[in-house]
Amino acid sequence: MSKVGLMRAMLLALVMLAGCVPAPRPGQDEPEQAIRTALLDWTGDFNAGRQERICDLFATELRYDYGAFPERGHRAICDLLHRSLDDPERRYRYDLEIKEILVSGDLAVVRLAWTLEVSERSTGETLARSTEPGMDVFRRQPDGGWKIIRYLAYEIDG
Repeated sequence: MSKVGLMRAMLLALVMLAGCVPAPRPGQDEPEQAIRTALLDWTGDFNAGRQERICDLFATELRYDYGAFPERGHRAICDLLHRSLDDPERRYRYDLEIKEILVSGDLAVVRLAWTLEVSERSTGETLARSTEPGMDVFRRQPDGGWKIIRYLAYEIDG
């Protein structure tokens, strides 16, 4: 076989192999983007004080561990969030850093860090700032949305 013939055969083999590599599925990035959007929307809702949506990120079967506190659930986080937004003396604000989103079927794990800043409402003076690295487990809901069903977090003083 001549060099030209050999090159043609190799090129044909490469073309045929390329056809064997599965193309990305349509919507393959959709779960990751939906989770990212849910987290960013929640951050915006919290920072804007939208109490009517503040519990929407969490599934009713939520269980979570934060630092040395006992395990808690959906009602506890909702009560805490509402109390924070209702605080007449302090303003709470979150910033979010998403480090990684891993999706497998109807479950996803998100490594992230929340930075909480607490300031005095009347003066705007920062009273406290902390970073809370953690891991959230999301489950796809029957409506196709994603909600947190478990999370672990701890605080790093900042």
